[in-house]
Amino acid sequence: MTRYVEKKVLSIEQSEGVGARVRRSLGTSQVRNFDPFLMLDEFRLSAPAGFPDHPHRGFETVTYMIKGSTEHEDFTGRRGVINPGDLQWMTAGRGILHSEMPGENCGECHGLQLWVNLSKKYKMVEPNYQELLDKDIPRTATPDGLIQVKIIAGESMSVKSPVYTRTPTMYLDFTLKPNSPVFTQEIPKGWNAFIYILNGQGEFGSKKTEADAHHALILSQNGDGIDFRNTGNNSDCRFVLIAGQPLNEPVVQHGPFVMNTQEEIRQTMKDFQLCQNGFENARDWQSKGIERSMVRH
Repeated sequence: MTRYVEKKVLSIEQSEGVGARVRRSLGTSQVRNFDPFLMLDEFRLSAPAGFPDHPHRGFETVTYMIKGSTEHEDFTGRRGVINPGDLQWMTAGRGILHSEMPGENCGECHGLQLWVNLSKKYKMVEPNYQELLDKDIPRTATPDGLIQVKIIAGESMSVKSPVYTRTPTMYLDFTLKPNSPVFTQEIPKGWNAFIYILNGQGEFGSKKTEADAHHALILSQNGDGIDFRNTGNNSDCRFVLIAGQPLNEPVVQHGPFVMNTQEEIRQTMKDFQLCQNGFENARDWQSKGIERSMVRH
């Protein structure tokens, strides 16, 4: 038995950060705390817009660049550039203060950012990064080449990603060429799963739900896979299929902090304000991106 589309949500563009435009699908009143996922944003930004210095605790951010590049830096001194097709899987853990800004002279940046919750036992681990260049992310395709997939996390067509996920997660980037046949992707039983369409149009699930760009499709939990096909005659259908094992733990969120209880949130806010318990480096840190923005103005 394959899954069907339980809910179809159109993500509406809105302002976020400083001058950035995002389409938020998960993390709105329509789809909140889709365990273990907290948020999915499709973002577009150009300098000097971006996401300047801000903190996190208790979850992971997964940034996947589609076009352009973003510069990332944090209060540990770590800096890097996420280029088109690259992936950064950041475990905020007990605390991080960082910035995400457009790369210099890159024009418009376009990407996805997913927030994945951490179980109680991992919420206070040390911050950590997994970074994959586009060329190092596994790819495969059907023999006719009409169905192509990048395996960011998990497995498809017997090809596995090297990414380690503390919260068991599958993250697949599919491109369906015109006239491609119906394909069935396996999804682990009991995992929550959704699809987000980047461009084109297609038919999804056992109820053959039609959907196009900027729609999130929340899938039923029963079933061991999902059927889909491209319904556009002359264009590709590109989407991400994301699934994760539910944590089944309380979720208390206050902006960029996600814990299990209100008391833990109060303690987190105190830790950040007093620069303690993981936020020690926040006291005197300011990103280089902020300095460049000030120079531009």
